[in-house]
Amino acid sequence: MIDLTNIDKSWTLFLDRDGVINHEKHKDYIHTWDEFNFYDGVKEAMAVFSKKFKYIIVVTNQRGIGKGITRKEDVELIHKNMKAEIEKAGARIDAVYFCPDLDESSPNRKPNPGMGLQAVTDFPGIDLSKAIMVGNTLSDMQFGRNMGIKTIFLPTTRPEVDLTDERIDAVYDSLLSFAEALH
Repeated sequence: MIDLTNIDKSWTLFLDRDGVINHEKHKDYIHTWDEFNFYDGVKEAMAVFSKKFKYIIVVTNQRGIGKGITRKEDVELIHKNMKAEIEKAGARIDAVYFCPDLDESSPNRKPNPGMGLQAVTDFPGIDLSKAIMVGNTLSDMQFGRNMGIKTIFLPTTRPEVDLTDERIDAVYDSLLSFAEALH
């Protein structure tokens, strides 16, 4: 379990994208901004997180680029527009890291910690003893473990996951329910 009362402006929040911030396409990828749909309550949740956390970092595997079925420029546009929509809601995302690699052994492909380690390099104020990863897959939870940080699982797209898995520190129904728990 995570003691939410300890969370203050010295903490960092890592977020997965598809299935956490926006609806995931079943057995497919979000190829363009037109296909990107925020979950209800995400913008409100992000406003809470922006007040609570020092850094908010998105880390997302984007294998569609590596497969040649999603254009890198489209993913970059999705992230630019996603950040702009979040900012319109009075919130922020400090950085978005994505990995297009197909190879599971790529250091940047979750669950490997490369994107998180890049964030630590880019934001030296990140204290991994005060960081949380929120995701919707066990790969996200393993990324959190590989980074040595707390994990929160959202069963938005993987209801079959065993919620007692040792890689999961806490479970919330959505980003908004996690944000509401921080009050």
